[in-house]
Amino acid sequence: MSKMRKNDTKRRAELANFLKIRRARLHPEQFGLPSFGRRRTPGLRRDEVAQLAGVGVSWYTWLEQGRDITVSDQVIERLAETFLLNGEERRHLFVLALGMVPIPDEQFEIAVLPPGLQAMLDALGTNPAYLIDQRCNVVAWNQSASHVFGDVSLLTGRERNRIWQLFVQPASRQLYVDWEQAARHAVMHFRSVYDRYIGDAWFEQFLTNIQRESPEFRTLWAQHDVQAACDFYQEKELNHPLVGQLLLSSTTLIVPVAPPLQMVTFTPSSPATATKLAALAKPERQTSLTR
Repeated sequence: MSKMRKNDTKRRAELANFLKIRRARLHPEQFGLPSFGRRRTPGLRRDEVAQLAGVGVSWYTWLEQGRDITVSDQVIERLAETFLLNGEERRHLFVLALGMVPIPDEQFEIAVLPPGLQAMLDALGTNPAYLIDQRCNVVAWNQSASHVFGDVSLLTGRERNRIWQLFVQPASRQLYVDWEQAARHAVMHFRSVYDRYIGDAWFEQFLTNIQRESPEFRTLWAQHDVQAACDFYQEKELNHPLVGQLLLSSTTLIVPVAPPLQMVTFTPSSPATATKLAALAKPERQTSLTR
């Protein structure tokens, strides 16, 4: 079986799971359909989805079974409307249903960081910031990021992956006050990225490894929720082992280089946090913390 055919099979399986999950989240009452009492399984039935989307029941059943059938933009758009998808979820559906050619593995690698990016990170001073690639691997960072999140230079391989750190390394659970929310957002972003690289060897192996190591990741991944990292601005509360509570505003920016990077910056949300970030920068407080 060719690599492209393997990717198509995997993509159709992901599409089937996504459709089943979204169907289970809907209720007949939302669409004025009779519920006929308690149902054996939650959500709409396949025939109800087909009716609402204006497609044949057999065709929709085959789509949800992951069969290799012809789909059109118009039909996928109607399904997106039926499932009440938001913008990112609609994009997710289109990618799974219509497919995209994965970017070759070598295009993920950053041989040399583009000039000026490290200087930009360093110029942020006591505000933590780092760059991640499309696999969520940290490829560059400033000293403040090391003071807050741990010294990345001490980490190797998948230990530098933000998703891996969040779910597998115990210190991350202690650092994030609302770890559950941070974990949920991280998986939603990673699911959105994964859409473009279904079948890619690195992503498939990473997913196998992290689902084996983390039941929490496995549960969140199965929910098929998506969110683009560049679409949100978040407030984060951290419990730092040296200075205690840190209130930070996190912003994610796209860096238009090849391959694309994302810059994640953190600015203090309170004067107290600004003071603590400055204190962490002092030589006597620069204790390396591996996360």
